[in-house]
Amino acid sequence: MANKNNGNQVYTHADLNQDHSTNRAQPFILANREEIFEEKIERQSKTFWQDAWLQLRSNKGAVAGLIGLILLLIMAFLGPAISGHTYRAQNIDHSNLPPKIEALKNVSFLPFDGKDKDGFDLYESKQVKENYWFGTDDLGRDLFTRVWKGTQVSILIGIVAALLDVIIGITYGAISGFFGGWVDTLMQRIIEVIASIPNLIIMILFVIVFDASIITIILAMSLTGWIGMSRIVRGQFLKLKNQEYVMASRTLGASNSSLIFKHILPNTLGPIIVTAMFSIPSAIFFEAFLSFIGLGIPAPFASLGSLVNDGRKMLLIHPYQMFVPSFVLSFLILCFYLFGDGVRDAFDPKMRK
Repeated sequence: MANKNNGNQVYTHADLNQDHSTNRAQPFILANREEIFEEKIERQSKTFWQDAWLQLRSNKGAVAGLIGLILLLIMAFLGPAISGHTYRAQNIDHSNLPPKIEALKNVSFLPFDGKDKDGFDLYESKQVKENYWFGTDDLGRDLFTRVWKGTQVSILIGIVAALLDVIIGITYGAISGFFGGWVDTLMQRIIEVIASIPNLIIMILFVIVFDASIITIILAMSLTGWIGMSRIVRGQFLKLKNQEYVMASRTLGASNSSLIFKHILPNTLGPIIVTAMFSIPSAIFFEAFLSFIGLGIPAPFASLGSLVNDGRKMLLIHPYQMFVPSFVLSFLILCFYLFGDGVRDAFDPKMRK
């Protein structure tokens, strides 16, 4: 039996049983039912790396840092080629010339008119026809070429030193954290002994004994720079090695190397990348510090730290010789920290929106 209620039919159990007995399919309609619109929610699936890239791209500071790093890298490799000078070339007749850019010489608030602090045009007095965009040093070397060559060397030192820290730190931390027990205890006591010695003293002694060079400075910074990376990797391995998927792989007969490199290490790449990003500006700063105290790259090679050290001697007379490389060095480190901070937020699940 069917009753009517607001225009919709309501079927009782008797009606349904009668329909079943007569093999007639009748619709079951809810009482007072109106048209129902169901909301369909869909979200495109993203991998961990895609999600991290979206978070990084939405961080304005990180994007600005990345753009700054790209511009500095371009100028570091193209700057010496477009200047028309080499970083070694000397011309005493062109010594201590202030910066001069023809297109900007009439802009009063920019120091690119080729005049010294007293308003005297040195280019006319020395009858110099070519323009030096960043000026020259006391030996007549083009600072534009030397600054970008020094940027190239500083970036190279920072990246190679950070790469060595990653390799040594991952290897040491993975072995210590994975095996644990007496192996972990012994390896951590070794780290404590090394870390108890100030790293600056180790670097200075290393550079003094083996003479300053690019390779020596990189090795000096790598003597203790890997300790922070190894501790982070060790902590990640201690946390992940007892997870269910690792124990399942071990039960299925996976070897230790397979567990380390195929199952645990890929899940620690986030903290490793973040730590490596912050290791690069630290290495650049330490190289600049060693150069500033006279233990950096020897002449005629140039780094930003050695250029700042050379310009310090002429600070009161020709301040541009120190300000230009100091600005480029500060901007380079700032861009690395902005980008590294964005990378850290992108890989941190707590910072996800």
